[in-house]
Amino acid sequence: MSGRIPQDFINNLIERVDICQIIDARVKLKRSGQNFLGLCPFHDEKTPSFSVSQEKQFYHCFSCKNSGTVLTFLMEYEGLDFVAAVESLASIAGVEVPREQLGKAAQARDKKQQQTHKRLFDVLDEASSYFQRMLRQPEQAQAAVDYLKARGLSGLIARDFAIGYAPAGWDGLLKGLEKTPPAVLVEAGLAVTSEKGRTYDRFRDRIMFPIRDVRGRVIAFGGRVMGDEQPKYMNSPELPIFHKGRELYGLYEARRAVRKLNSFLIVEGYMDVVALAQSGIANSVATLGTATSAEHLEKLYRYAGELVCCFDGDRAGRAAAWKALELSLPLLREGRSLKFIFLPDGEDPDSLVRKIGKKEFLNRVSQAMPGIEYLFQRLTEDLDLNAIDGRARLAELGLPMIEQVPDGVLKQLMLQRLADLTQLDVFGSALGRSTMGQDGPDLRRHEHVEDEPYIEYKPSKISKDLLSRLLKYPHFIEGVPVEVREII
Repeated sequence: MSGRIPQDFINNLIERVDICQIIDARVKLKRSGQNFLGLCPFHDEKTPSFSVSQEKQFYHCFSCKNSGTVLTFLMEYEGLDFVAAVESLASIAGVEVPREQLGKAAQARDKKQQQTHKRLFDVLDEASSYFQRMLRQPEQAQAAVDYLKARGLSGLIARDFAIGYAPAGWDGLLKGLEKTPPAVLVEAGLAVTSEKGRTYDRFRDRIMFPIRDVRGRVIAFGGRVMGDEQPKYMNSPELPIFHKGRELYGLYEARRAVRKLNSFLIVEGYMDVVALAQSGIANSVATLGTATSAEHLEKLYRYAGELVCCFDGDRAGRAAAWKALELSLPLLREGRSLKFIFLPDGEDPDSLVRKIGKKEFLNRVSQAMPGIEYLFQRLTEDLDLNAIDGRARLAELGLPMIEQVPDGVLKQLMLQRLADLTQLDVFGSALGRSTMGQDGPDLRRHEHVEDEPYIEYKPSKISKDLLSRLLKYPHFIEGVPVEVREII
């Protein structure tokens, strides 16, 4: 296909893959400090000098000086041109390569967009450095330091997560980044201009958590108060480089800490992520003040096959779990799972891990309820499965949800489970064949008998439910027992 590949797509593609995994499949790598080392594939050597940085998504050979991104590596190692390398990487990531025709005006817009992104990345990085410096100023940040210590955080973990402090006052950041035009700070969501034209800091007297993309670039901030003020958390507004419905706090840090992630623990707060990391549990992430979205789940499934949602055990927490489960159904397949832990009243992951310790916390994670079990638990909790209308209602509720799961073994097992609960073979046989692409039985019309006496038929609620299902899936009739057919 002709046409230019959008730069945003290329940038996002590089972000979504792990350069270490791509290179390790071709060149044997071993961890060495923060980076990975191996024998350079671009020249003969006996001592490893080929370094790959997972944090920077970059490789460099200290001998032959060959360096670049994952795309550069594919071009050099496999002899591909740029377009072929992008297509190869997209295939690995499981995405399609979009194309666009760009005229001069579009090229100008693309260049302007790149300049905007670079400007935002630069100023947000400067702001992160400023907030970290402020946390080290006792005369201004003592309350913030005391708060973090009271929450059990060390200076080391604060450094790893680049935690900072936005001082009280209206213009701390404006003065701290005085070489940066106020309009740029407003553009980056770091400052606000009032209706009267006054510009002031957006974040004031808050613990600052930089939100980083998978390449480690600061794309936004979350600020937390130390008292009872509201809102407790304040996030950066939506930016050209930041969309909170897609990003996850702690994902960059988790991938940096654990090369091969088998699972993620999804929690609700930034402090939960940091506290768990402090306790040695480095695979937790948090949504940014929003409900878990399908984009969040899909993003995490790129790196690990098991997701464990850690929610409050109250009504709101269970509602959030149900919503996450519904969103996960089209994404589930063999090798992917979603599980749930419901916390005791008054506890969050931060407080619980400090109370029971890492070992017991991980033990509870290992006993998390599988999402499929939670699905059937919720569907059946108010139904009487000893009654035929209860079983019919379960079929009516459960079948549309199971239909969202991609065809495969998992879907067949879920259908079989539904069949066992409803005691109707129709779901395990006729429907099972239908979902595998086989045709059900051909139902033939009954001939009308002129002399047959007319009897008015008034179906019961049970019959209505079953008739509704049979109208939608007429081939089900072969699996319905004779005595049930007589009822309806």
